Amino acid sequence: MDRMTDVAQTIEDKWPLLRVLVIGDVMLDKYIWGEVARISPEAPVPVVRATRTSERPGGAANVALNIARLGARTAVVGFTGEDNEQQILTESLQAKGVEPHFIPIDGFSTISKLRILASNQQMLRLDWEKTASPGNADYHRLLSEALPLLSLSHALVLSDYAKGSLNEAVCMQLIAAARNLDIPVLVDPKCSDFTRYQGATTICPNLRELAAAAGLSMQDENEILSAGEQLVRKCDLEFLAVTLSENGIAVLRPGSRLVVPAVARQVFDVSGAGDTVIAVLALCLASMLSPAIAVELANAAAGIVVGKVGTAPVEKHELLASMSPSVIPQADRKLMDLPALQKLAARWRAIGKKIVFTNGCFDLLHMGHIALLEKARGFGDRLIVAINSDSSVSALKGPSRPIVSERERGRVLAALAAVDAVVVFPETTPLATILAIRPDVLVKGGDYNRQNIVGAREIEEWGGTVKIVPMVEGFSTTSLIAKSSV
Repeated sequence: MDRMTDVAQTIEDKWPLLRVLVIGDVMLDKYIWGEVARISPEAPVPVVRATRTSERPGGAANVALNIARLGARTAVVGFTGEDNEQQILTESLQAKGVEPHFIPIDGFSTISKLRILASNQQMLRLDWEKTASPGNADYHRLLSEALPLLSLSHALVLSDYAKGSLNEAVCMQLIAAARNLDIPVLVDPKCSDFTRYQGATTICPNLRELAAAAGLSMQDENEILSAGEQLVRKCDLEFLAVTLSENGIAVLRPGSRLVVPAVARQVFDVSGAGDTVIAVLALCLASMLSPAIAVELANAAAGIVVGKVGTAPVEKHELLASMSPSVIPQADRKLMDLPALQKLAARWRAIGKKIVFTNGCFDLLHMGHIALLEKARGFGDRLIVAINSDSSVSALKGPSRPIVSERERGRVLAALAAVDAVVVFPETTPLATILAIRPDVLVKGGDYNRQNIVGAREIEEWGGTVKIVPMVEGFSTTSLIAKSSV
């Protein structure tokens, strides 16, 4: 068994057994999605026509969400206000399998960040941070909540955004407790004094944060990394893991430096990439993987999330897929169930392939269908066709349909050179399949418009596009049935 196979087995078998505690500054990330068509006559600024809003966990809550999406159990502890944002954050985390343990403070509002996006580009960010200074009693409540949870955990993450949840005394007490339990401690720092994290397993700054901690400018990367090697000894760490943006991640020890290059990807949004890195590192160290392998996996995970719009976690199947890119399956293997297709799509995406998706009943395949599929294939590198199940076709078209069974329809489509994979969906719409696969391009025929295409809004949210292909006149399943009955 090769190294990557061993690591993949660890992710599949061990990570679901792990429990990670995250403590730090929790936030709620809000989004306004819209379109820009003109410049304001009042000032030289774009006018964003808002189309929808959404909310996602941010800060330490996003770290916990990443850990949960990677298959492990997790709890998050932090200060909030007693407000609507806290309620939204609590419900969002619980719905995704994260245990929130929030300590509300008088005079404190739950930190929230509102991002305004148009055409998947961030136009503006507004921050709400009415922060009161926590008192000793508040920190005592935090520790009283956290320490019993720590005794049940396999790793501790301190997510310090310098918003008040983690002062020096709290950090030192939590690190000491974790060391007594012999579990790894990982720190995402915003404080420039790294000595408050003395005794942690690792600190995970970016290059700018490391430069600030070392009292250096950003002019000489080599000098900054050399200073980082000295900080490892000074802060009694096992190593430093420094994110270097497009250059990857560096593992620093005194007199030792390992740089793992980044995976080249199209970048849509770097929000939350650091949260993903520390989540993967925590699970790797908790499952006894080496720092070198941990950083390699964290690098791959960061490459995945920067290809998404907004703060979004990495999924376990996406990480696994990035470890072992595969070739296109043979024609007789193109028809597959959704879990298998989800993994295959993630592998295609991991090697930079653009995924196109279309769907329909495809009952009695005709020239109009062929033209649509060939045109759709031209919009990307891989074409997935989702077909309605027999019961779904009957619900849409009536009890006399389909004429051809789902298995036969799928096999015929799989035989086409333009088609790379076929999946059957039982619902009346393909939305669940679209959300599971996350294609880059959604294609429909000319009898649709943007407003009535299922999945159009969702696919544009993660940076995809919608294409409408003109229909071939004179070809339809209905007309073929009519001709056959004459």
